[in-house]
Amino acid sequence: MPIQTYLSQITTRYKTGISREHSYRGDLQTLLGTLLKDVLVTNEPAHIACGAPDYILTRKGIPVGYVEAKDIGVNLASKTLKEQFDRYRNALSNLIITDYLTFQFYKDGELTTSIVVAELQDGCIIPKPERFAEFTALIQSFSQQVTQSIKSPVHLAVMMAAKAKLMASVIEAALNSDDDTAQNSGLKAQVAAFKDILIHDISNSAFADMYAQTIAYGMFAARYHDTTLDSFSRIEAATLIPKSNPFLRNLFQYIAGYDLDSRLVWMVEELVQIFNATNVAAIMRNFGKGTRQEDPVVHFYETFLGEYDPKLRKARGVWYTPEPVVGFIVRAVDSLIKTGFNLPTGLADTSKVKVMVDSGISDKKGKPIQVEKELHRLQI
Repeated sequence: MPIQTYLSQITTRYKTGISREHSYRGDLQTLLGTLLKDVLVTNEPAHIACGAPDYILTRKGIPVGYVEAKDIGVNLASKTLKEQFDRYRNALSNLIITDYLTFQFYKDGELTTSIVVAELQDGCIIPKPERFAEFTALIQSFSQQVTQSIKSPVHLAVMMAAKAKLMASVIEAALNSDDDTAQNSGLKAQVAAFKDILIHDISNSAFADMYAQTIAYGMFAARYHDTTLDSFSRIEAATLIPKSNPFLRNLFQYIAGYDLDSRLVWMVEELVQIFNATNVAAIMRNFGKGTRQEDPVVHFYETFLGEYDPKLRKARGVWYTPEPVVGFIVRAVDSLIKTGFNLPTGLADTSKVKVMVDSGISDKKGKPIQVEKELHRLQI
């Protein structure tokens, strides 16, 4: 029986006294692969080093679940593991956490069931064969994940934010790993290009934050304009972001297109599954009508950022300004330019009008650095 064989193998390793968490990974991978004939069980060290769960389960390339394993005998309720487990539980809708003997099943962040296939007693692993059939049924049910439909903008923002947070931590870990190993990856090349063009002293953490937000929000914008609701992919998303937003379109295609770092693909595919379960245009149809918001794609960012990082939202001043107020500000600035600067066409004369904008970085005293920009360069 597969489970009995699995327990015999890990018992042999455990008795050596030198086995650790990673020693049993191949055994669990074999067990899962045996019980789930149509599922690919991936145990990729490069992904794990960058913050991915130990095992990724996919069916025809689509993620169906994740497994995070700790060493035999480790207390899964330990406070030292809480931060990592919370990050996974919040972002991954179908998750197992295990010490190779106890298996905890989580659905949408909530513990649904826990099963023990063997116990550790006086240094020996004691199988519980009466639980084998139940364990097999639970694993097979786990692989038949049915994604819930998302019916509200707030629910969508919460799920997007959770996955974007996990993605940012994975990206930062990948960049730190590249630094430690002097690896000249495509991801590091993107950081170098970003430093050269926009922010010269951006940190790995700040870049990871920008990268994750761009992918999450780029997919949102793409799905909003998607007319083929029964299919969606990251490659399709790169073509769906409207040309009227060339900055987001070009940035998304640059960082999330065909050359996406292989260590990040699994996390991006998790986002794809959210949008496959969402008719974004439908749930955004009435979004913001009460506050006279004319472009839900633009103003949804406030809702998303509020879930992703409320402090960042406050620091960046991302708050909705009603269109009538924006219109008044634009007209007032236009009038001031005409009368105060003797430019008859006002804002229309973009060859002469320049503005000062926040560069996104600060000087050594913490004061925001502003830079001079020609107006037409801001209209991207």
